Amino acid sequence: MEDLRRMYGDLAWTWPIISQKEHYITEAGQFVQAIRKHARMDAKTLLDLGCGGGHNDWTLKTQFRVTGVDISENMLALARELNPEVTYLHGDMRTARLGQTFDAVVIADSIDYMLTEDDLRAAFATAHAHLNPGGVFCTYAEATRENPPHNKVYTCTGAQGDVEIAFYEHSYDPDPADSTYESVFAYFIRRRGELEIQTDRHILGVFPEATWERLLRDVGFEVHRMQFTDPDLDNPIPFFACVK
Repeated sequence: MEDLRRMYGDLAWTWPIISQKEHYITEAGQFVQAIRKHARMDAKTLLDLGCGGGHNDWTLKTQFRVTGVDISENMLALARELNPEVTYLHGDMRTARLGQTFDAVVIADSIDYMLTEDDLRAAFATAHAHLNPGGVFCTYAEATRENPPHNKVYTCTGAQGDVEIAFYEHSYDPDPADSTYESVFAYFIRRRGELEIQTDRHILGVFPEATWERLLRDVGFEVHRMQFTDPDLDNPIPFFACVK
């Protein structure tokens, strides 16, 4: 399986068309609610690891002073355009060390790109290293061995100017014995009615729920298990509010 990730490269320009910032208000609101509930201070600063195009930050910035980190320069450019008030930095969530700490840290669905237990532990360690004592790290497990991502389909459409895009995503797990699965994207792009088809493939990680909790505790967190709900999901998924 070749990991292309064109969505974060030459196809990043499609992101604001197929994904609307308003769609993330509910997700960001659940982060805010968990932080307010579990933080042992009045949380004012927040680090968004794997921030992508900044759609969660569009809501989070109304509650916190936000810094975003992402590995894709193309996505960071979109995020800076959307959220000029936010500080955006290039970095890998497994290795980034910014030399500052925050009252809260979040990782949304970009955590899916952690392909091994070592990757997942490293991302959790980065969150821990950037938290103030009493601060809260929030993340969720979109795919787990208990909720396998096999043969799941997501579709959406969007338009901007003379460009229309129909987006199709199919997730498939060819080997349930390992820690990865693939998600294949198809973009049906029409410019002034002329059709262009682009494809993309992403390799993502999947682990048992117990692995998430074990690794979070291993790096030093006090773990509070919650549930995350979203209109795009068939059922609630594990959400972790983790106190340093």
